[in-house]
Amino acid sequence: MKITFLGTGTSQGVPVIGCTCEVCQSLDYRDKRLRVSVLIEVDGKNLVIDTGPDFRQQMLRERVSKLDAVLLTHSHKDHIAGLDDVRAFNFLQKGGMPVYGASPTLEQVKREFYYAFQNEKYPGTPVLDLHEIDEKEFIVAGINVQPLPVTHLRMPVIGFRVGDFSYITDANFIPEETLTKLKGTKVLVLNALQKEPHVSHFTLAQAIEQAQRIGAEKTFFTHISHKMGLHKSVSKELHVSIDLAHDGLTVTL
Repeated sequence: MKITFLGTGTSQGVPVIGCTCEVCQSLDYRDKRLRVSVLIEVDGKNLVIDTGPDFRQQMLRERVSKLDAVLLTHSHKDHIAGLDDVRAFNFLQKGGMPVYGASPTLEQVKREFYYAFQNEKYPGTPVLDLHEIDEKEFIVAGINVQPLPVTHLRMPVIGFRVGDFSYITDANFIPEETLTKLKGTKVLVLNALQKEPHVSHFTLAQAIEQAQRIGAEKTFFTHISHKMGLHKSVSKELHVSIDLAHDGLTVTL
């Protein structure tokens, strides 16, 4: 299994145009973060978790020529806004794109991309094959996927586990039932927005605490806001088993 971080950033805490702070002025490529998403490659099959506004750019950057399915964590715009661009894969693969998500997420997809679900579609609109999931394990493209329910303030969000890899974004609470499902995870990805308190996301300190509870061999933090600071500086504060992820990073299990 190969994991590629397509994006590790967020729309939260985005600076104003023309900002001259150290993050904006940084020449370190690890400080340049597109909206959060990850590509999972298993036995020649490709799954993407979340299609934010940067989805097209991410697919082009990583030269992804085949996509077997999209998994959606929740319906916030920075996680679904790029879904329209699966139309390129519809054309290349001559078929609809399977999209998996919880019922509220899929209902929002139907509202925002209404033109993809009309009886008489305009030529070239994306073809989205929606599949509703709950907390039960499911199979997509021959791959077993375990949903990981978490909470984003009061909003239910779904993380995903594939084999020894677990991915959780946009959360500030992990219930005990999900912690049980995370046991034995070797590589964990967890959101860590910033150092200051936040109403709906784990802070850096809270993410570290959760990583220690789960006890994965390696943990990567994602959904990193502009307010977190420089990658190089923050990395020095972390235990050897924990790293900040960065766009383009690949991990092999």
